[in-house]
Amino acid sequence: MATKTKSHRNRQVSDSYLNRIVAFPLTSIKSQDQLEAAQEMIDRLLLTGELDEGDELYFDALSDLVAAYEDVHYPIAPASDADMLRHLMEAKGVTQAALHRQTGIPKSTISEVLAGKKPFSRAIIRTLADFFKVDISVLASNL
Repeated sequence: MATKTKSHRNRQVSDSYLNRIVAFPLTSIKSQDQLEAAQEMIDRLLLTGELDEGDELYFDALSDLVAAYEDVHYPIAPASDADMLRHLMEAKGVTQAALHRQTGIPKSTISEVLAGKKPFSRAIIRTLADFFKVDISVLASNL
């Protein structure tokens, strides 16, 4: 009986997945028009509410194709050290003075980083990663 249920479930996944592929085939996106069509399909899927397993598989694959195209044609540069520090401070609700007191990083260093005059050093990255509880790689993207 479990075999029939499993087989029946796989059939439902296959049907919904294949129906989506027939409606909008999963192929590499090579133009702005194809990107817009893929984004419209993604929007339609999101508007349907809860997706079944086949729709989820299709959605994931289509999203990966869109991301691959956008990575090449609309690359996003890593955030500057100043922008990253500003974001982390705002997210945690920390002032420059409090950051200095709690980490020991000199006030002048914090000000210079925020002004874009000084990049993070490896020591500052380690200190900030510990303080903000983020992975070092989040802060080291510009090294």
